[in-house]
Amino acid sequence: MFCDTEILNKYKKIHFIGIGGSGMSALAEILFSEGYELTGSDNNESDTLSRIKSLGISVKMGHSEENVIGAQLVVHTAAVHEDNPELVAARRLNIPVIDRAQMLGLISLRYPYTIAVSGTHGKTTTTCMLTQIMLTAGLDPTAVIGGKLPLIGGNSRVGHSETMVCEACEFVDSFLSLYPAVSIILNIDADHLDYFKTMQNLIAHFKMFASQTSELLIINADDENTLKAVENSKLRKITFGFNVKNDYYAENIINDNRGKPSFDLCHKGEKIGHIVMKVPGKHNILNALAAVAAAIEAGASIDAVEKGLSEFTGAGRRFEILGNKNGVTIADDYAHHPAELKATLEAAVNMGYKRIWAVFQPFTYSRTVTHMDDFAKVLQLADKVVLAEIMGSREVNTFNVYSKDLAAKIPGSVWFENFEKIAEYVMENATEGDLVITMGCGDIYKAAKIMLKK
Repeated sequence: MFCDTEILNKYKKIHFIGIGGSGMSALAEILFSEGYELTGSDNNESDTLSRIKSLGISVKMGHSEENVIGAQLVVHTAAVHEDNPELVAARRLNIPVIDRAQMLGLISLRYPYTIAVSGTHGKTTTTCMLTQIMLTAGLDPTAVIGGKLPLIGGNSRVGHSETMVCEACEFVDSFLSLYPAVSIILNIDADHLDYFKTMQNLIAHFKMFASQTSELLIINADDENTLKAVENSKLRKITFGFNVKNDYYAENIINDNRGKPSFDLCHKGEKIGHIVMKVPGKHNILNALAAVAAAIEAGASIDAVEKGLSEFTGAGRRFEILGNKNGVTIADDYAHHPAELKATLEAAVNMGYKRIWAVFQPFTYSRTVTHMDDFAKVLQLADKVVLAEIMGSREVNTFNVYSKDLAAKIPGSVWFENFEKIAEYVMENATEGDLVITMGCGDIYKAAKIMLKK
């Protein structure tokens, strides 16, 4: 997965294919701040793309081989297919080509103290929490985040310290391009099995990632798969979880009437602080504990930990409250795996709303087939279930699976082919006091925005 470490010293004119993606835009912003000459292309307008354009980076809409002319290096996302005209042109012109993960790895090597946040669930929220605590503590990190952090108004920032905080995604082994000083492993769950094939193989690849860490592993010791991944590692380990045997754990957890927890922060049997959170859910306590452990190791004080978490309002598309329409609260969440839907819906159920509407867009045919029964089970935590058609993304529907197949397993659920019909149905039937939450890692958030406009 590694590439020539001298690339960034050799080339200054870099073209990004898909520069508007959350991962790509963050890297572009860092390189632009360091004086690199950047160009980019994308198919879709977005908030992140607008931010990139506002910096003065030239962006072309649509993909054309002309876009790479003059570039010395081309960077692309994992979603770009081999027949992309810019990728084809770059290779024909013998312009070096690397993917986003490799570029992240190259940039991280410039920071002696890189903290990489890995795990099947919770990476973006934990990275946001950690960044917020470190900024509160005055530690000035560079950050690359998979979602928007309100405190910095985007998904990246350029710091002036030796510390970098970034997400380490396991998809297609992206995280194996990283060689961090500190690695956080939040959990390891069955996902991306279209690539990894088996859980045993997935755990083995997390083990490889852990072996590329130089100083410290921060692990969820309540998670059996995580323990398997690090069982033979000689690195220093810090554990977190709900079990009192962990180094960091939460005690005396109390939820307010909107499901937002407060708890005593404990370290090796001693209470060291009290955390009051603005984001709901038991899963977010675990995310917070991981962020706390990493922040304290990096030099943050308990006061900064308490203040940073008390002011953290959530990451973009992570149980993000978008607005209220005629007494109906509309929210959006990135959940796309059964475990993530379960965590989000359990949090929603405890927030005191009259009814919970789950508006879900499955992502990829392989994941939908693999987890069909689990999706059907966890979605029934909601009072009402509305399904959008599956977003295939990188896949072709060789599985012959459709959202109607999932709907057939959920009593009372309905499905629609487009977001307009979804929004119309929900807003005609939702009543005052209801919570409507759109869920999925595709573009289901567009349905929420239509609801707010209706």
